[in-house]
Amino acid sequence: MRRSAWGTAIAALAVIALVGCAPSTTSPEVSASRTAASTPSPTPTPTLDPAQAAVARMSLAQQASSVIMGTVPGTDPAALRAFMTSGPEGASLGGFILMGSNVAADAAQEKAVTDALVIDPALPPLIAIDQEGGYVSRLPWDTLPGGRRLQSADPAQVQQVFAQRAALVAATGANLNFGIVADVPANPQSFIAPRALGTDPASSSARVVAAVEGEKGVVLSTLKHFPGHGATPGDSHVSIPSTPMGLDEWRAGPAAPFAAGIDAGAEVLMFGHLAYTAVDAAPASLSPRWHEIARNDLGFTGLMVTDDIGMLTSSGVAAYRDPVADAVAALAAGNDMVLMIAGSDARTAGRMAQAIVTAVQDGTLPAERLQDAAEHVMAQRMALRPAQ
Repeated sequence: MRRSAWGTAIAALAVIALVGCAPSTTSPEVSASRTAASTPSPTPTPTLDPAQAAVARMSLAQQASSVIMGTVPGTDPAALRAFMTSGPEGASLGGFILMGSNVAADAAQEKAVTDALVIDPALPPLIAIDQEGGYVSRLPWDTLPGGRRLQSADPAQVQQVFAQRAALVAATGANLNFGIVADVPANPQSFIAPRALGTDPASSSARVVAAVEGEKGVVLSTLKHFPGHGATPGDSHVSIPSTPMGLDEWRAGPAAPFAAGIDAGAEVLMFGHLAYTAVDAAPASLSPRWHEIARNDLGFTGLMVTDDIGMLTSSGVAAYRDPVADAVAALAAGNDMVLMIAGSDARTAGRMAQAIVTAVQDGTLPAERLQDAAEHVMAQRMALRPAQ
């Protein structure tokens, strides 16, 4: 019994000794790595560009108001300033379009009108004007040729004309010209034919590029009416013109002046109320597909704006009889800014902005879509700020 017990004790001591002498199964390196793993590195904060950072600081009401461009008649500074702060919670609108009744007797007097639209001099609004020249002209003192008179001009002359026109526009305090008609009219009798810069894709492209070059650095350039009014018979002021033209045929023809103008650096693309039914039954202004084509196929990174939303209401199509609902739909489709003229009053822009706020709050409009739109608007407004 004693020998057996003693043997058991020895065996137990041997096990203890072996365990005590055995090297640690966790090396210092492994311990260190486990400690490091237990304290994960912080995720780097994404760096926001200035426009993104500015929009991130805005309230929902401010973002919604910033994507609206409207108008009210007259030149009274008090009325204009009241309109520009008519967004929800007194938020400022992102833009204003000058129409005929907003134009004073000369550029110096008009500058007083546009000054009244600027609520924050450090962040000017987009002040637009339809100054194509010729058939569509808001400034009586612009006697330069436009549209049909330039259809036989060489690109160098077109560039000179648009450089002079840009200077006339800038002298009024406007900073955005809705002035470059990139449509290629298939029919010389169409309503858009007198306003177009060319009668075929090649000549139109060359003159569109020249026009963009002429305006560059003076006012923001706009290409209109994407994806091309020339292929659609009818006037979008009173209807939704349509064409069965497919995407391949569009790329081979009407797309060319828009692609050329985008490559030349045009900052703004205006979407028309016209339908290429083989691509999308909806008018381009309300079509996510056409906005994808502009961004992904043509590589446009600038500001996408609707043509006047009031034109949709005037089309007589029941689905578009509510301009406020149309504004939300246009934003959801991919537009960055909603333009409202026909049928609007001093309250319309504010109602549109409030509808956008409500749509984000109830989930029918993704907050990210509004944020993206506001960032595109903000980028252009920041580019207009006075040099420090």
